[in-house]
Amino acid sequence: QVQLVESGGGLVQPGGSLRLSCSVSGIIFSSNALGWYRQAPGRQREMVAGISSGGSTVYGGDAADRFTISRDNAKNTVYLQMNNLKPTDTAVYYCNADKFYSTVVSGNFGSWGQGTQVTVSS
Repeated sequence: QVQLVESGGGLVQPGGSLRLSCSVSGIIFSSNALGWYRQAPGRQREMVAGISSGGSTVYGGDAADRFTISRDNAKNTVYLQMNNLKPTDTAVYYCNADKFYSTVVSGNFGSWGQGTQVTVSS
């Protein structure tokens, strides 16, 4: 069973940057697509970014303008570099993995990790 440990969140001022990391175990990392998602209070979880096993990427909303997803197969880790953060980016951020890219894009997972809190505020 996949195990996910997200880290790197915190409190940052508007316009600042953060890099989130997600350590993944329990699967053949290099063969899986990976995604980052977020859930703000009172809102549904939404996909932020996805990356296929081959390195193709997809972004949700305006993330493509400010966020970059990447993966390190040697470290079994997926990253989300977030720049020019806005208060509307405040949310708990989660990662997940699946052998099907379509599942990563849809975000239709049965289980999630604990996530990492990102708060953007002055």
